[in-house]
Amino acid sequence: MKVVILAGGYGSRLSEETTRIPKPLVEIGGWPILWHIMKIYAAHGLTDFVLCLGYKGYLIKEYFANFYLHRSDVRFDLATGTVSYLNTSAEPWQVTLVDTGEGTMTGGRVRRVGPHLDGQTFCLTYGDGVADIDISALIAFHRNHGRLATVTAIRQPGRFGALDLEGDMIRRMREKPSADGNRINGGFFVLQPEALAYIDGDASIWEREPMERLAADGQLVAYRHDGFWQPMDTLRERNLLEERWASGKAPWKIWD
Repeated sequence: MKVVILAGGYGSRLSEETTRIPKPLVEIGGWPILWHIMKIYAAHGLTDFVLCLGYKGYLIKEYFANFYLHRSDVRFDLATGTVSYLNTSAEPWQVTLVDTGEGTMTGGRVRRVGPHLDGQTFCLTYGDGVADIDISALIAFHRNHGRLATVTAIRQPGRFGALDLEGDMIRRMREKPSADGNRINGGFFVLQPEALAYIDGDASIWEREPMERLAADGQLVAYRHDGFWQPMDTLRERNLLEERWASGKAPWKIWD
């Protein structure tokens, strides 16, 4: 199963970092948050990634172009111009980098990578948040329900849009309710390829019309996650994640 990661936004609320690099490359513990997200999926055996690039996407391309080099001991033969990799700690991942347009909205980005998904069920998440979510259980939940889309539903204060739930079914989306304790969209989706038909084009925002239409058609279900979940929208949140990592007890570090 492939994992699609939205990695093309401007990250304007983290401008202290994102004026020079895209938000997915902002580091936690010396590693881009993008790497942390990929490690979560890889811990469950998902190692085939499709990244939706946009703002400063060339820097993400350069990061992966040099990934093997930076994770290896290297011998350069200056006389012949050859390079020998003596050993490596690079992860055995396959990473497809797709330029989905700098101004394309989230839904449009997902639609653009459709040709790279081979018509199969796929995972989708954002390139700026981590969780201790059980990806294997999430996928099993999605398969058991037999619907087109599953979203991970988390408890979070009311500054986020909420999901109206009836059992596991999502009936509608509500923008930024006033009361805390609602279930909200935490990313970590599982989708059938048919869900792409709900996305009209580049201007489509995944969290609005596509998800609302899926919910209205009874095709969107919620996987409840009550464990750790943390986005990285602001410098304060980035520092919070850094402190967790430095403590040696980062909840999302589910790999050895």
